[in-house]
Amino acid sequence: MSLRIALLGLLTAAGPSSGYDLAKSFESSLNYVWQASHSQIYPELVKMASDGLVTADAEGARGRKTYTITPEGADQLRAWLREQAPSLTVRSESALQAFLLPVLAPQDAVAVLERLRERYVKKLEALEALCADSSAGERFGRYALDHGIRHVRATVAWADDTIADLRARG
Repeated sequence: MSLRIALLGLLTAAGPSSGYDLAKSFESSLNYVWQASHSQIYPELVKMASDGLVTADAEGARGRKTYTITPEGADQLRAWLREQAPSLTVRSESALQAFLLPVLAPQDAVAVLERLRERYVKKLEALEALCADSSAGERFGRYALDHGIRHVRATVAWADDTIADLRARG
């Protein structure tokens, strides 16, 4: 997924927004599935304006720009959703650690997994709190939040099973 598509989606969901507003919205919504920093977002917005996917209107004393998705941007977003086969490749440090666990003694591997499990439990609590929020039923983000919750629950279950297996072997 590209940052460009994520920003087009946020502009569709939120309406006209400043770069700052988009970065904050990114942090509170898309950050669970896609990460981007302010230093990545602002240059991409400039490129998107140059490509005709958004318009940028300056307002306020500091020249704060408000970006609005154009019909061309909306078309590109819809085309991406309909046509793009998303990559299923995942870069995951936790999966890499799982792969490398046999390097450790079983008790050390269990300690690694317990630490990892605890982090996922905290993430699950945060996602479930978002789900309990009244805005979770909104059009945008609802299905990604459900996906994230199910993924984290499965990871916690995997950690429990793997810890049990290592203890049984060790």
